[in-house]
This record gives sequence, structure tokens and C-alpha cells, in this order.
Amino acid sequence: MIASLRGAVLDVSLTGAVIETGGVGMSVQATPTTLSSLRVGREVLVHTELVVREDSLTLYAFIDADERDCFRVLMGVRGVGPRLALAMLAVHTPDALRKAVADQDVAALRRVPGLGPKGAQRVIIDVGDRLGPAAGEASGSGGGPHDQVAAVSGEPNPDVVAALVQLGWNEATAREAVSTVEAGEAGAATTVPGQAADVAALLRASLRWLGGARRG
Repeated sequence: MIASLRGAVLDVSLTGAVIETGGVGMSVQATPTTLSSLRVGREVLVHTELVVREDSLTLYAFIDADERDCFRVLMGVRGVGPRLALAMLAVHTPDALRKAVADQDVAALRRVPGLGPKGAQRVIIDVGDRLGPAAGEASGSGGGPHDQVAAVSGEPNPDVVAALVQLGWNEATAREAVSTVEAGEAGAATTVPGQAADVAALLRASLRWLGGARRG
């Protein structure tokens, strides 16, 4: 089991990164929160979970152990694979998930793309109290530094659109989501454009809109 990686960041994309450890570049998948904290050329320590499938070995990385532990618990839910578990942590912080499960808040869980009402109910039942108590203030809509986005004009951010397409949305829907969030129609706050945290936050906010606000 690979429990953690420490090394220099070689590359960062909107869905993953490459971290050099012992001369080997390890490809990892990660949440927007984790990716926004990585900088190419800097050393980082990430907590990891190796998911083994018949045709693949995929390493998932998290900037803190709490996110990694929540990922492990979510993977134990019937019908929840690594992609959906990662999407849940892309939309909600660990404490927001704890609150949603404790409050049996199906609507909050349905903000996650790909998680319908039955799936949300399964998460509530199967997770129970396994996520443990909240470590801080839980909020499904955010408000922290990674939940703020840059409002821009013109074409929607092409990198975020590409990431949404990679996650399974068609291009038209992805463009609509990013444009709406950038325009502030999803209640987004304005920050300094061009920062990596803003890009990651835009992806997270777009995922929330696709999973919740768009359904009304």
C-alpha cells in the first residue's frame, strides 16, 4: 500500500498531477482543493490511496489525511467508485459531507454530478457515523479561499470546460456551467484572476452548479 508521497511536483493539470519520488514520476488523481495547493518545482507531501482494478492501478492523492480518509469511507458505499467519491470531495469539503450525512440532507448530496436521489440515500445509510465528527465549520456552499472564483467576461475558461468534458459532461453543458459561474449567477465571489486557486475554485463551483443549481 502506498500511503503517502513526498517529492517535487513535475506537472499539475485540472484533474491530476505528477510527483517525482525517488527519481520516478508518480501520476496521481486529486480534488481541486488538493491540486490548487500544488506548485510545479516545489516539494509536497500528499496522502494517497491506491485503487486496484483488473485493468488499472490508480493512485489518488490528497493534501490532508482527512480528505483521504473520507475518500476511503465513501469508496465503501454501494455503487460508489473512485470517480464518484472524488467528485463528492470536489463538490463538498469533508466537514460538509459529515453535515450532509448527519442531517440526512439528500439535496446537498445531489449537488454532486452523477449522484441521484437513490445514490444519495445509500450514502447516508452506508456511511452513517463512519466519517466521524466535524473538525470545523461545515458548509456545502463554501465561502473559503478555494470556493471563490474569478468573474471574467468573454469565453468561459477553456481549461475548466475541458476538465468538465473529461469528467463526462458534453461541451455545451460544460460551457454553460462555467459561463454561469463566471458571470456570478451562481453566487460566486470575485477574486484576483489568473491564480491556480481561482481555477480550481471555478471547477468546484461549476460542479456544484451542474449538480444542484441547474436542476433548480
